[in-house]
Amino acid sequence: MNGPARKRRTREHVIADLSVNHVERHALLCGYTLERFKHDYGIDLVLFTYTDAGEVEDECVFLQLKASDGLRSHKGKESFSFRIERRDLVRWLAQMMPVILIVYDARNEVAYWLYVQSYFQKRAGFNLFTAGKTVTVTISTRNVVSAGAIRRFARFRDRVLAQKNEVVHEED
Repeated sequence: MNGPARKRRTREHVIADLSVNHVERHALLCGYTLERFKHDYGIDLVLFTYTDAGEVEDECVFLQLKASDGLRSHKGKESFSFRIERRDLVRWLAQMMPVILIVYDARNEVAYWLYVQSYFQKRAGFNLFTAGKTVTVTISTRNVVSAGAIRRFARFRDRVLAQKNEVVHEED
């Protein structure tokens, strides 16, 4: 076809949408909802939860999704390394409510999660101010996104809210 080149939908676009679809399905199975940010500045989705009576619960959980066709687990280990941008980490660690990093393995149609604040709270000696442009995290392949995991994210939020007037201790 002659004429100006058209914009193309790349594989990266497709797997990014598949990652949202994957996570949204599990949230919907719990009776929860996700809201997508139109403009992504380090947070892609907000998870809203509801009581058994269908009433919206206080606060939310923030989700950042990454998608890949080529995740590689550590040989002999049940984890993989994933690089994140320091500038995203600055924003995530400033949040009071949980930020969950979700990495979608498009080839195997599975997603893994990491509770960001808890992960870095446990990293003695980590200094955000001396970190480079990227920071590598290790994500357990046992942390599979499922309806159970989505409910767990809500419990993380509940633990933070229970400490509202105290010092916040992130927990897994």
